[in-house]
Amino acid sequence: MFEFSQYLGFLLFLTILTIGFWLMFFLVGFVSYWVTGASWELFKEKRAKRRQEEQSI
Repeated sequence: MFEFSQYLGFLLFLTILTIGFWLMFFLVGFVSYWVTGASWELFKEKRAKRRQEEQSI
């Protein structure tokens, strides 16, 4: 049926596939969190600058 080396190769393939899936899952979540946070901070800075300019006029 299967030799031991084929069994180890299959387990190695499954391990790499699983690690890649969870790494992709983590990176997608982290990158979306990072982009959202950076956009929100940029929006707050622009809003504060606009308010400061309105008060100085």
